[in-house]
Amino acid sequence: MTDRPPQRTPNRQLAALIAEAGFSNAGLARRVDQLGLEHGLDLRYDKTSVTRWLRGQQPRGTTPALIAEVFTRRLGRRLSAQDLGLDACAPVYAGLEFAATPEEAVDIVSGLWRKDSGSHAELRKIAFTPAGLVVPSRDWLIGRADERVGRGDAPHPPEPRVPAQGRAPAVSPAGRAHVSVPRQRSTDRGPGQRVTGGDVAALRSVGELFRTLDHAYGGGHARQALVRYLEHEAEPMLRGVYGETVGRRLFGAAADLTRLAGWTSYDIAAHGLAQRYFVQALRLSQVAGDRAYGSYVLITMSRQAVYLGHGREAVQLARVAQQGVGSSAPPVVQAMLHSVEARGHAVLGEVRACTSSLIRAERALDAARPGDDVPHWARFFDEAQLADDFGHCHRDLQQYRAAAQHAERSLQLRAPAFARSRLFCRIVLATARLGLGELDQACALGAEAAQQATEMRSARAVEYVRDFERRLEPYRDATAVRNYRDRVGVIG
Repeated sequence: MTDRPPQRTPNRQLAALIAEAGFSNAGLARRVDQLGLEHGLDLRYDKTSVTRWLRGQQPRGTTPALIAEVFTRRLGRRLSAQDLGLDACAPVYAGLEFAATPEEAVDIVSGLWRKDSGSHAELRKIAFTPAGLVVPSRDWLIGRADERVGRGDAPHPPEPRVPAQGRAPAVSPAGRAHVSVPRQRSTDRGPGQRVTGGDVAALRSVGELFRTLDHAYGGGHARQALVRYLEHEAEPMLRGVYGETVGRRLFGAAADLTRLAGWTSYDIAAHGLAQRYFVQALRLSQVAGDRAYGSYVLITMSRQAVYLGHGREAVQLARVAQQGVGSSAPPVVQAMLHSVEARGHAVLGEVRACTSSLIRAERALDAARPGDDVPHWARFFDEAQLADDFGHCHRDLQQYRAAAQHAERSLQLRAPAFARSRLFCRIVLATARLGLGELDQACALGAEAAQQATEMRSARAVEYVRDFERRLEPYRDATAVRNYRDRVGVIG
């Protein structure tokens, strides 16, 4: 007598979710295939594949995680493979989870640092997923503060405040910055080692150092050094011993460095990786109990969405940030939140909404006073930055005269240390001059920015120049444009 194959149990969990999501079998298969393509996977599932899953067959490899992500996007809540009645596997979208506990947050972000500091080139090719913004921003908005952060034994008495150990990057005559990173006692550091206020101050100092390099030379200049620092110095601290006060400050410093790792990843066009860093920085800021910094992470995510053309998501992120901090934030922070929302409206072509947000931003900045207690991360937002945002908005709305006026003002006010921001603003001004029919001025400004872009390691800088060059195409036979091409050559 021949043995029959074991009877499979129908997957009722998957069937229920398919019904809730309103998918057909073919529609679900198509969406799984599309997600696979984002990760370089040629899956080729069809409605018959889904029928087999419903009958109890288990898909292989990373497919369960892909199916779970399809439902997460559709239903707006985080679902795992197990929630779908499927076998667990390594999540394809690792890094977009909003951890349930501080310990889980450390596990997720440290895993991200380790993969990024190694030879995982595919990590930098992961696609940006607009739907991946929904769950983390919602969980941050409605989430409660973590009750306990401290680890290990009872904290020692408070230590004296230790001044930051960092120093400005040395710059050679050739213009190359040399990274001099304050290092902790890494040979003594490990799980169970006590973390002090001086350790946290050093982390803060490192953040300032890498920010300076980023502004001047682009995110690609020292990004890998920052990620390795997080892996080898920040992770052991997060797994060390600390009390509640030092612990909150430690998570705040880790959030700041993680956001910066995301920002530099964004600048080299590693957009999916940057998105994951931003999500984890948002979670770390919640552990730190720093609601205002969480709003800063959200508007950083909003700026990335603007750059990628996702205006609706950009507006939503800015509004979540505003709702999360309420009216208690300093005027400078309020101005920042409104100006970023305006950028999203401009991408969507929403003139009235954009104008209203810009007016609110301007009024908030006017209300700021020299004695205000402004967070360190918001001190860059001044009249120069607001004028820059105005210029970008008017450019996107094709209001070129206003764009030129604000871009010129920003360039007058912006310090030379913000070299990349000045380059972006110069391209905005060149685009505005082009829109006003001032071809010679536009080409002169564009050529200056293009030459500066070759001195930076910034994919965004290159893309700004390329966007300007695309706008020059209708005038390609003009003398000014030919001269531009001769002067600039090929960018990127």
